[in-house]
Amino acid sequence: MWESESDAGERGLVPVLGAGGSDRHDGLKTDGFVRRDHSWYVNSDIPSDLLVRVGDVSFHLHKYPMISRSGKMGRVIYESATAAALDPDTAVAELDDLPGGADSFELAARFCYGMAVDLTASNISGLRCAAEYLEMTEDLEEGNLIFKTEAFLSYVVLSSWRDSIVVLKSCEGLSPWAENLQIVRRCSESIAWKACTNPRGVRWAYTGAASGRPPRSGAASPRWNNAGGAAGGGSKESSPGRGQPVPPADWWFEDVSVLRIDHFVRVVTAIKVKGMRFDLIGAAITHYASKWLPGLTKDVVPHAGGGVDEQWAQVSAAGGLHMIIAGPGGKDDVATSAPAREQRMVVESLISITPPQRDSVSCGFLLRLLRLAIMLKAAPALVTELEKRVGMQLEQAALPDLLIPSVGRADTAYDVDLVQRLVEHFLVQEQTEQVSSYSPGRGEAHAQPEREYYGSAAGARMPPANAAAASSSSGLGLNAKARVARLLDSYLSEVSRDRNLSLTKFQVLAESLPESARACDDGLYRAVDSYLKAHPALTEHERKRLCRVMDCQKLSFDACMHAAQNERLPLRVVVQVLFSEQVKISNALAGSSALKAAPDGAAPTRRQLLDATPQSFQEGWAAAKKDINTLKFELESMKAKYLELQHDMDALQKQVTQSPAGEHGGKVGGGGGKAQQQQGPSAWSNGWKKLGRLAKMTGAEAAGPGGGHGHAAAQGEAARKAQRRWRNSIS
Repeated sequence: MWESESDAGERGLVPVLGAGGSDRHDGLKTDGFVRRDHSWYVNSDIPSDLLVRVGDVSFHLHKYPMISRSGKMGRVIYESATAAALDPDTAVAELDDLPGGADSFELAARFCYGMAVDLTASNISGLRCAAEYLEMTEDLEEGNLIFKTEAFLSYVVLSSWRDSIVVLKSCEGLSPWAENLQIVRRCSESIAWKACTNPRGVRWAYTGAASGRPPRSGAASPRWNNAGGAAGGGSKESSPGRGQPVPPADWWFEDVSVLRIDHFVRVVTAIKVKGMRFDLIGAAITHYASKWLPGLTKDVVPHAGGGVDEQWAQVSAAGGLHMIIAGPGGKDDVATSAPAREQRMVVESLISITPPQRDSVSCGFLLRLLRLAIMLKAAPALVTELEKRVGMQLEQAALPDLLIPSVGRADTAYDVDLVQRLVEHFLVQEQTEQVSSYSPGRGEAHAQPEREYYGSAAGARMPPANAAAASSSSGLGLNAKARVARLLDSYLSEVSRDRNLSLTKFQVLAESLPESARACDDGLYRAVDSYLKAHPALTEHERKRLCRVMDCQKLSFDACMHAAQNERLPLRVVVQVLFSEQVKISNALAGSSALKAAPDGAAPTRRQLLDATPQSFQEGWAAAKKDINTLKFELESMKAKYLELQHDMDALQKQVTQSPAGEHGGKVGGGGGKAQQQQGPSAWSNGWKKLGRLAKMTGAEAAGPGGGHGHAAAQGEAARKAQRRWRNSIS
């Protein structure tokens, strides 16, 4: 059986391919290839009659060895036989599009000459693609290069974990040949099969990882020596040695993280098909993102201009993508640069392969991924889907992850509209969870393959899928709403310092959760006070509108004490706070008096409860109570004056209705009419004085605390109409 490169290297054995001895080439004897600068020459007594150019490297070869095993070379030599530029006897072939480049062609040429060819996991994919390009099939000669490279792939590479990773990594520059020859698919499925195999049945060796890095502590690379297992059949599990520790469930994370994003997607997709536990898949995606997207672990601070314009990446020599923040006024559109496009592809691919199950990845990871997706202008459909995923587990979020800067906007430093959408998604998800309860059958369906792959030991390291779903399902409801409410209050306190944040946005976000979500409004009060401090130019009406978002009855004692001395709050709100606290104290006193005798034999009296109240609160409440009594006294006086003027108004209306009849009687009766005319001016003068008093009274009602603007306007309108009627009657 073929051995992998790592196993063969330990035993001193190297897989060697050859096309036969040199005697098969009509006496052509070669001692090997010699390189001079950018040219390869064959050590032979016969001069070369074939020049092959692959890129900037030239190969001086012979026609017959190449034609006998390569159909492509036979056609190229025939087509270029009449177009030789240097020598009519020398054919020239240009093979710039050969997959694998000059290195793969050198190995293929050595095989055609019957020389020994060392096959390794690093060169097998390029050599297999080059053999297909050169058409080195069995029709030309039995045991040609296609057959031998395919056998090495099937029996050596696919049976080894390390070699499968190396071959898949080497396929990055061989598209589309590696895809068409199914090398990528077979290696991905081989890796997926080995990742899903029970690690207890694998012979482990602590030999470093596939990328050649030094071995990390506690990590190991497995070895599979069963070729049938690579093809998807059942493998013969070899029992581990005595005392060998059980490998961790995440042993394969580091090895697959060296792959390019498209190949990593293929591996994860194959692992999903084979039934891997979704929390392990999410952990692998998180590990891959932490390596290729270092910006996920860095905090992005918005600049003073109101946000981060763009964020992009540069590819370093180590393969990582490093974040770069471009400030305002940048000339280049970094979002469309090549490094940014590469990083955007990574982000979009990770979003698309993230398992849809709840708690497969952390909410913090999703929020950081969402921040990158917005900054890199990822596909809107993927961004929307990611927002829904964040809303599913918003109660797990932390404030630093929620502070996502605004991109391309100058109004606010942080994206408040995004948080509003996240809260809406959370409420929709919470409502859906209440309607349809969690079904354990689905979780058990996903957990069944995991018991086959990992057993109880790995399950002890990471909880099963149904247990994770059950715990997350129990976290919803009022507890989840309360956590989201605390998170939202902290977010409002942070963004309220932004002077560009409008009152409407603040109010809408504060009122997005139902009232039952908050048992205490202290966090909301801190956000309101912070907003008032950052926006001193608010009008009285805007201050009252802002304070409506909190419930004064839900404030704690300390918050009430702070609000009673807060000069930024409207007077009406301060009175409401003090009144609500007084109601709480009264209710507490009433409840204590209604209780039976205490265990010590006596219930606390009202005086004892008042003595226990802090002195600062008693002084503040005494001053407020005095103001309230003064306002009540002024209101009662105003009501008495109003009743008196109402009586005078009724009397005047009676005089108005009687004046036409008296005037008519005066004209008919002579002397009696003169007497009434003499009394008329005096009565009208008294009426005008009373009307003046009425006008002053209506103005006082409009300015006083007990009167309303609408009532005062109605009284003034009635007085003006009465004046017009009296003037008409006089005239």
